[in-house]
Amino acid sequence: MLVLSRKKNESIVINDDIVVTIVEVRGDKVRLGIEAPRDVPVHRREVLDAIVREQELADAGKANESQAE
Repeated sequence: MLVLSRKKNESIVINDDIVVTIVEVRGDKVRLGIEAPRDVPVHRREVLDAIVREQELADAGKANESQAE
């Protein structure tokens, strides 16, 4: 993992087309602005984990339906 220090209004660039900017630092929270192409999904980790779990459950349900036939 790469760890960088940035101040408010400073950015990092990923792969020439994703820009992450520090928008605000308040106490122990940091607000980030993320600019990415529309075809690049950007999710919070907990949201992505929920999406993956739902997809796994849906896939398991489809597999069970196929076995029942």
